[in-house]
Amino acid sequence: MLTYMLLELLAALVGAAAVIFILFQLQKRTRFMRFFKHKAVLIPLFLFVIAFFVGLLANKTYPPTFAMPAFMHSHAPGGMPASIPFGKIVDFFTRESKFERVADIGADPEAVPSAPQKPDADGIVRISLTAKEVISEISPGIYFNYWTYNGQTPGPMLRVREGDTVELSLTNDPTSLHHHNIDLHAVTGPGGGAVLTDVNPGETKTFKWKALAPGLYIYHCAMPNVSTHNSHGQYGLILVEPKAGLSKVDKEFYLVQGELYTIGQLGKKGLVAFDSNALLDSDPNYVVFNGRIEGEPRMHAEVGDKIRIYVGNGGVNLISSLHVIGEIFDTVYPEANMGGALYRNVQTTAVLPGGASIVEFTVDVPGKYLIVDHALARMNKGAWAVLEVSGKENPEIFGPVGYEDDEHGH
Repeated sequence: MLTYMLLELLAALVGAAAVIFILFQLQKRTRFMRFFKHKAVLIPLFLFVIAFFVGLLANKTYPPTFAMPAFMHSHAPGGMPASIPFGKIVDFFTRESKFERVADIGADPEAVPSAPQKPDADGIVRISLTAKEVISEISPGIYFNYWTYNGQTPGPMLRVREGDTVELSLTNDPTSLHHHNIDLHAVTGPGGGAVLTDVNPGETKTFKWKALAPGLYIYHCAMPNVSTHNSHGQYGLILVEPKAGLSKVDKEFYLVQGELYTIGQLGKKGLVAFDSNALLDSDPNYVVFNGRIEGEPRMHAEVGDKIRIYVGNGGVNLISSLHVIGEIFDTVYPEANMGGALYRNVQTTAVLPGGASIVEFTVDVPGKYLIVDHALARMNKGAWAVLEVSGKENPEIFGPVGYEDDEHGH
């Protein structure tokens, strides 16, 4: 995992040593030293040095967070660090062996709670989450320091019912290097809970809230710098189900699109560092569903199944244009609203950063269906997933010309 980073460090050290050696050899040469003793050389050289430092001063800029509200400024040196503040870099490499290596960072899209979580005997729904910094693969051989809830991206899908009183406890794992918290868009109150859940490594805090409005909502870390935490994979979805419930379907899936900003070119091997310049330029190396580039299909259904997908966008910059290649959404809950107008027979729907949508459709034909962000260049960055449908062919709906149906003989 560290091989490529160590090779880069070795190359830098060898290069620096070579430059120092060359300068050392030059200073021993009398003719070279005499050249720099001429006033005609010293004066321009002096002016160049002055101009260099004046130029640096003239181009001084504020840290990227200077325009944010004062209470939202990052505690990190310089506002928003290029990757991790220098002190944290040292901490990272001295404590790197303590980070959990997660074999598969991607949340299982089939892990959808079948019903809202039941309250305890006192009528309160209690939820516990752990903020944890781990190391896992974006794709085989490409490692990233993910910041997660419960060691996965996105965090677990939560499901409560409209009117529930919820107590949420957030623990920051002792191995974490940073503060974390949680902002649930389903919560009414300052910071969506973030102001009450600022947890140091090893600390736990709990707050209470009432689920007032049904809908599908993003939750995410809102610790400054917020965009940095989110673009490390620290987000998830919470469904506040209406009191009357939702209509029955055969399969439910959980997908959240996210962006990973890494130093180096697309596909760079080894442990890749976070790139805040790419973040500010809205140019992620990777755009993925559920934390990583997909390998084997993670969603499975049968012909005839009615499918519901809970879709979120962890952001932090791009609008997702959700489309299933070879399907039409029978029903779309635009922006995941519940109680408003629904859309029918939709080909592609927008999922906003920090927003969500719910789509439903029935699969009539077997095969592998690509789920994509239809800003299709992003497929090259990983923005796709596969729904694999098994079952009997359906030539009346889809098939080649001249197809022989064994059952009907035509």
